[in-house]
Amino acid sequence: MIKELYLYSMQNLQPVTIKDIARKLGISASTVSRALRGSTEIKEDTRKLVVDLAKELKYTPNPIALSLKEKKSKVIGVIVPEIANYFCSAVIGGIEDIAYNSGYHVVIFQSHEKYEREVANISLLASRRIDGLIISVSNETKDGKHLSELIDKGIPVVMFDRICEETDAPRVVTDDTRGAYGATCHLIEQGYQRIAHIAMAPYLSVTKNRMKGYTDALKQHNIPIEKKWIVHADFDFAHIRKALIKLLRNNPKPDAILASSERIATDCFEVLKEMGLRIPEDIAMAGFFDNPVYRFIDPPLTAIHQPTFDIGQSAARLLITMIEHNILHPQYKTIELKTTMEIRASTMKK
Repeated sequence: MIKELYLYSMQNLQPVTIKDIARKLGISASTVSRALRGSTEIKEDTRKLVVDLAKELKYTPNPIALSLKEKKSKVIGVIVPEIANYFCSAVIGGIEDIAYNSGYHVVIFQSHEKYEREVANISLLASRRIDGLIISVSNETKDGKHLSELIDKGIPVVMFDRICEETDAPRVVTDDTRGAYGATCHLIEQGYQRIAHIAMAPYLSVTKNRMKGYTDALKQHNIPIEKKWIVHADFDFAHIRKALIKLLRNNPKPDAILASSERIATDCFEVLKEMGLRIPEDIAMAGFFDNPVYRFIDPPLTAIHQPTFDIGQSAARLLITMIEHNILHPQYKTIELKTTMEIRASTMKK
């Protein structure tokens, strides 16, 4: 009895195939296949019988068989600096939304801001026969040779946010220059004159663009650009803490900070609180981040928002179009989305 139950359960665990549907309906497997694909060669009543039975039996296509037939794995690789970062997780949400509805699976890797790890991730993804890659490069990535090599192998690449400018691949970015310019102008209009900018690595495109917005705003208001107010930080808390303490020992010290990322903003906020500095009474603070938690801390932080979910959706749509049409170098190179600013208590003088 136990053996019979075991055999019965094992049979019911076997996936339903096209041949099973064909056998039950007394038609050929090729007819079933064409009916499931919606072929106009199949009569409507036959197609309905096939589709209804497929639903009843809970038939799902074999992804391995499909990939062999189409010479596609239906898998997209995604590499981000850090999943715990709200920006990255929200972008991944947008990518998965489009990928899932287009019949693609998503495999996610983290570089943890390390170039060598990024290269290793790409090598592994390439060996797994991914159909394409979406990537935001690490804080250590100075060139895109590893991305160019992937494209040379016939695997399309889409970059977002942090990009390699010399890599011939499309990218989805935001108007970072305008975002930084608007935030800096807001600080100046509030009466702040000694505005420090805590930025990422200087060779990153996103750093250059945000730096341009910051310096353009200072020039527009005839405020000298002070090199001592500009700090390039890695993503180690101890390094940011040391750099910020050094910055705040200047006499006079900055009266406002523009942080160029969520991670930098978080670390700056912690250090300022640790030093007993009041925000904004002693020093104002604004930055690029989208995490809604910043609305509820004390004080709520003024934020330059990037449309994170839309970035992910745009990158996925672009990549899937390239995959489906076998395009490595589309004519449209850049999709630029708009930032918005939400002014909160951290920059408002009382």
